Amino acid sequence: MDKMELATLGLLHSIPGIGQKTLWNIKHGFGSFQKCFQADAQSLFCSKISNQSVETLLAFRKTHDPMQILDQLNASEIKFCTIEDNQYPYLLSNIFDPPYIIYYYGKIEISQKLCVAVVGSRAATPYGKQQANRFGGELAERQITVVSGLARGIDTQAHLGSLEAKGNTIAVLGSGLDVIYPRENEKLFNQICNEGLVVSEFPVKTIPEPGNFPVRNRTISGLSRGVLVIEAKQKSGALITADFALEQGRDVMAVPGPISSKNSEGTNRLIKQGALVVTCIEDILEEYDMNVSKSSADHFHQNELFLLDNDESIIIECMGYEPMTFDEILSVTHLRIGELSSSLIKMEVGGLIKNLPGNYYVKL
Repeated sequence: MDKMELATLGLLHSIPGIGQKTLWNIKHGFGSFQKCFQADAQSLFCSKISNQSVETLLAFRKTHDPMQILDQLNASEIKFCTIEDNQYPYLLSNIFDPPYIIYYYGKIEISQKLCVAVVGSRAATPYGKQQANRFGGELAERQITVVSGLARGIDTQAHLGSLEAKGNTIAVLGSGLDVIYPRENEKLFNQICNEGLVVSEFPVKTIPEPGNFPVRNRTISGLSRGVLVIEAKQKSGALITADFALEQGRDVMAVPGPISSKNSEGTNRLIKQGALVVTCIEDILEEYDMNVSKSSADHFHQNELFLLDNDESIIIECMGYEPMTFDEILSVTHLRIGELSSSLIKMEVGGLIKNLPGNYYVKL
């Protein structure tokens, strides 16, 4: 994507009412963001852009230069990538209607590693905070990237545990990157910017409105191979994340809690419904064929994955050296979405296949 096209994308996304779905509609309807920005009023009003957003767009293009958006982002040191870029997180690109553009601070490359989300209650109990910090640290020690939402309680402790273990962590925001929420986590936000990755699919100046958080939760699960829920009430944002994980073919795991605790009602119900019970780090490692001890984690080499299991053998036999989409591979292998997604991750880490932009895969 050339610089002017990228700048126009950024400007369009800054217009109220033009979210990620509308960006996809613009791309499909006009072929490019520049063509949309330059289109006549009649074409715009006949498109899938709301009338109110069209009116704003028509006013914007009289007074705004798309390149100003890039200058503002660069001045703030905010980086961004689109679905067309190689660095776009490949797991996120596999979900239904992935965000067309994401904004970030930090190391985007850690999103390509094995990621596990750790989520739970904002009003966490001491037990919940202890477990979140523990699992955040132990996952990080095994080279697994910890994904969470920077919220109070479980999220905060999961991030801190990972950072204390000198591991990788990703914070996904329900606001623009220039709006830190909650404010009390500003120090943690800055530390993750410097040592990990902070991501948002919302443009700058977006305030943390309630409707943004389900969107944020969808991105948390979309970035992750599995979601570990630690403490959740019957109605909880963490359970929304678990629902998204199921829809996306991700694994759902839960830490059991006291049956007398309201904070554990949601997690205990997830276990009743079939979520993987997690009481120690080995439960997670076994799920991903990484049954290694802490002391041997640094010596774990991905070439151990070259010994293919049955699913991986089916995939490699069906693939050629021409790129295939995820859906094409799914169709010819007849595997379940979760099985295929897990196998593709392992095979890419093992150097057998490569994930290309647009959710294509090719055999190496």
